[in-house]
Amino acid sequence: MTNVLVTGGAGFIGSHIVDELVSEGYDVTVVDNLTEQVHDGEPEYLSDEAEYVWGDVRDRELMTELLEDADVLNHQASAVGVGQSMYEIEKYVEVNTLATARILDIIANENIDLEKVVVASSMSIYGEGAYRCPDENELHYPPLRGEGQMKEGQWEHLCPECGTELEPIATPESKPRESTSVYAISKKDQEELTLSVCRAYGIPAVALRYFNIYGSRQSLDNPYTGVCAIFSSRIKNDNPPLIFEDGDQTRDFIHVSDVARANKLAMESDASNVAVNIGSGNPKTIRGIAQTLIELYGKEDELEPEIADDFRQGDIRHCFADTELAAEELGFETEVSFEDGMRELVKWGRKQDAEDRFKEAHAELEEKGLVGED
Repeated sequence: MTNVLVTGGAGFIGSHIVDELVSEGYDVTVVDNLTEQVHDGEPEYLSDEAEYVWGDVRDRELMTELLEDADVLNHQASAVGVGQSMYEIEKYVEVNTLATARILDIIANENIDLEKVVVASSMSIYGEGAYRCPDENELHYPPLRGEGQMKEGQWEHLCPECGTELEPIATPESKPRESTSVYAISKKDQEELTLSVCRAYGIPAVALRYFNIYGSRQSLDNPYTGVCAIFSSRIKNDNPPLIFEDGDQTRDFIHVSDVARANKLAMESDASNVAVNIGSGNPKTIRGIAQTLIELYGKEDELEPEIADDFRQGDIRHCFADTELAAEELGFETEVSFEDGMRELVKWGRKQDAEDRFKEAHAELEEKGLVGED
């Protein structure tokens, strides 16, 4: 039986991957350090059919022992949070970049024989998404918006040639990568290190560039996690979701069960030495996400999204996935609709305690000068 080692397998995404693999008959071992920012002890949802090792992926001796028994490595362990990464720089580089480098060093020097490696990457490595000028029909990859533009409340990108507002289009894997945060840089490191080393040693490897993942088990107490969880925490505490810019910025939301299935397909496919977008291809506005959650929690008569009238340094305007390569390389397409996925999230969220720590996290960003006002 194939033994799959899943790093970070007790977390939001990792635990769903574990469930998917166990249900398909794989022998699964999990290593996770149950970081306090995400976990309050061992989660109740852990699979009875997987083996759990409570330890840190930075522990060379432990990882050597675990890798020696593995046939496949699924590397999900990561420090997550764009804003927080900009002032906890050493932590993010150590947990993401250095830990991945150490794992790969073990593989290279300890005669580890693996059939496949799958590593979690991120859409954040793109920076801004892809755009086109509707007047000139030219493709554009605009840089990060300048602070002067943001302070004027000019949120959209303009064509540098004619000044027309650019139209966002699906972002392909070929788009130049312009990482705009320490988190994004560290995810790019994880992806590039893995693909480079595995290519050199003849190990098939796939990097999955996740877009915005949502669903059950996402920490509602962690104010540095995904926007759906942050908004859910606000709403459950009868506070309005606070939105940066004007709320019309768009992202690509994909349900965690689809992401788990994508990992299984990546592991089983012939894909090798390739990075693949894992998203829905359907952009949603942040304002729309907030309104949908308010309605599903039944609080439309009490709450409405609140525009914070400020912006975060390094935020992008639009980015959604071109999904053609995922279909071609992995045979992957999403199965969970946005409507069904959001209902699943709220059904689970109603049963969870949630401490709203958004203001605390926002104050930290302000203190570091990472929030500006228009």
